[in-house]
Amino acid sequence: MLAQLHIENIAVIESSDMAFGDHFNVLTGETGAGKSIVVDAIGAILGQRTSRDLIRTGARGAVVEALFCRLPALSWFQENGILPDENGELLLRRELTGDGRNTCRANGQLITVAQLKALGDQLVNIHGQHDGQQLLDPGCHLSYLDRFGALADGLLAEFQSSYGAVVELKREMSDLQMDEAEKARRMDSLQYQIDELEAADLKEGEQEALSQRREVLRNAEKLLSAAAQAHGALSGDEDSSGAVDLLERAEDALSDVSRVSEEWRALWEKTSELTYAARDLAEQLRDVEGSLDMEPGELDQVETRLDQLYRLGKKYGSDTKEMLAYLEKCRDELDQIQFSADRLEKLEGKLAEAVKEANAKGLALRAAREKAARLLEERIQRELAELDMPKVCFRVSMAEKGGDLGMDATGMDEVCFLMSANLGEDLKPIHKIASGGELARIMLALKNVLAENDDVSTLIFDEVDTGVSGRAAQKVAQKLAQVSRCKQVLCVTHLPQLAAMADTHFSVEKGERNERTYTKVEALDMDRRKEEVARLTSGEEITAVALESAGELLESARQYREGMY
Repeated sequence: MLAQLHIENIAVIESSDMAFGDHFNVLTGETGAGKSIVVDAIGAILGQRTSRDLIRTGARGAVVEALFCRLPALSWFQENGILPDENGELLLRRELTGDGRNTCRANGQLITVAQLKALGDQLVNIHGQHDGQQLLDPGCHLSYLDRFGALADGLLAEFQSSYGAVVELKREMSDLQMDEAEKARRMDSLQYQIDELEAADLKEGEQEALSQRREVLRNAEKLLSAAAQAHGALSGDEDSSGAVDLLERAEDALSDVSRVSEEWRALWEKTSELTYAARDLAEQLRDVEGSLDMEPGELDQVETRLDQLYRLGKKYGSDTKEMLAYLEKCRDELDQIQFSADRLEKLEGKLAEAVKEANAKGLALRAAREKAARLLEERIQRELAELDMPKVCFRVSMAEKGGDLGMDATGMDEVCFLMSANLGEDLKPIHKIASGGELARIMLALKNVLAENDDVSTLIFDEVDTGVSGRAAQKVAQKLAQVSRCKQVLCVTHLPQLAAMADTHFSVEKGERNERTYTKVEALDMDRRKEEVARLTSGEEITAVALESAGELLESARQYREGMY
């Protein structure tokens, strides 16, 4: 759960510290006071995208810190090698700077924003007003159902694997299907390229070898002279002895005394090694002299061949290895086109099998969804009854998906949430008939049901009670109180019923000092809570009657909370 939050230079909040309770926490304040800024700060520490505009005007940067305690064994800890400390606490810190850079830490260790986001998703769920718009979008209903039925990692993943094979086979078939004129043009082009490359009689590594030979041929005279001089110095001539002869004499001279001691033997062995090396070098130089003999016109032949390879390389690859690979690719493509009918026939057989498999897995997924849909209907109906909507009928409509195959990556089903707001009325899509207050309560019911399967221990509701008032507001307050017995709840609200039901109440107030705007967040004691609930009820002017009514509302909420234990 979220135990403490520290904010520095976030929008109009210069500095604020909040200690949250284990159960139901609320933030209240005038419109524009900065309540949602607190939620934005929590979003920042959870790795959500931020803007430079979030930094307070005139400040070089901003900081958000959050302390979490009593955390479950989240998968993120093992995946990233960072664990809570010995007290089971995890301190997250995110520093924002004006140049857009972020520094994120978890218990002092540097992490990326992406790592922070992955961790944040496992720590807290934030539900904002836009969630109601998702409920109005039938495209989101299927994901809600799959999440409730915990199908994403099981049957849905299995279906998607089979469906992926179908898509790949259809792609292969599409690549093979072309009209006869296009096929003839492509075959002519491929055959021309194959003929040109085959006629060149390419050999891997040929360019490198020819380039080296060209350098030798261009410098043949200089190389021949150097080799001849070096060979003469080693082997000698008719007038003088070479180095090899001199070393052999030295070796013979030392051979007679090599048995005198180890020292003389070592000298003789070293001389023998030098003699052998000089003799071997002389032979190599002689061979090199022979290799420098070139045929007339050889340099021209090498230049011509290199020019041919260069021209081919501009079309087919930077070297002979790439050109040979391109040749093989052309041969394969030509074979595929020439035998495309046979290939298509085989692919059609494979596609039929793949579609059959995907259908089987899609039907298994459908059966699981239908079962989950009935359970979701029961749970939502129960939740709505507790939210003072007993006559609202909620149903999950499932239909077969249209299209060529009757399936896509989500499965074979279309899902839409239906409701009837009043007794006797026909069921219709939610987005066509639900009012703002009804949407808020249906979303709360849905979020509560989905949260039951989550390991996330903290739920944040940012003014999701819009459009709710009176008795309905009281039911929403009671529902949030019930949720807060097993999940920590933080709610931004304008409703006195919700504020009174909270275990911990924060007031967000905006003021001015030295021609600057400041927002202050503070926890309220019972007297201040009574004043704040009275303000929410009666407006700016707080009367004695309003205070008395607020006190009664707070006492009634206290008794309700105690009755839940």
